[in-house]
Amino acid sequence: MAIKTLSTEWNQLLQPEFDKPYYTALQAQVNTAYKTQTVYPPAKQVFNALQLCPFEKIKVVIIGQDPYHGPGQAHGLSFSVTDSVRKPPSLQNIFKELATDIPGFQIPETGNLEAWAQQGVLLLNAVLTVQAGLPGSHKNFGWQHFTDALIKLVSNEKKHVVFLLWGAYAIAKAELIDKDKHLILTAAHPSPLARGAFFGSKHFSKTNDYLKKHHLTPINWKLT
Repeated sequence: MAIKTLSTEWNQLLQPEFDKPYYTALQAQVNTAYKTQTVYPPAKQVFNALQLCPFEKIKVVIIGQDPYHGPGQAHGLSFSVTDSVRKPPSLQNIFKELATDIPGFQIPETGNLEAWAQQGVLLLNAVLTVQAGLPGSHKNFGWQHFTDALIKLVSNEKKHVVFLLWGAYAIAKAELIDKDKHLILTAAHPSPLARGAFFGSKHFSKTNDYLKKHHLTPINWKLT
């Protein structure tokens, strides 16, 4: 895993986790997987969510489950895909909701959400790696210990962050977040399996309303 690609700030903040025995075991298991399996995202992009979103800039956290498991899709950001691949159904539904929630939003050609990350949206998967073609295949590696600690870190050290929790898996993370300091918005998962229950949540406009209320720059959700 490419820890060396993290900024000095992130390395300092996360060093207590890197020093724990569970993380040593996790790192060894992930390194073995990359040597013996086809694993996504590429090793240099495992921590892309952190690389693209400095801690000091975090205003929004969107929690996913684990990376996309198809070729060329995952690049270290929850729900996001690289420019060259078709938008997955969940992401298509996120864009449909944005089109009804944010005035002037046009559904983009790309599913790459790097522009959100660079504005302070931490697009964090709970599990950061996956074997090709096998969703959830790395869920027992121990990634959740690390990402739960990361969520707690953001909750403890920041204020006025909006946490977008979609689906039961993400909603369970609410117990890690100080609701007196932050805004927690929950909704059904954007997956088609939720049969449209995600639509109408208006999380994107609610996020910006909260940020503006606390004198923070709103997110430009538009990708076109």
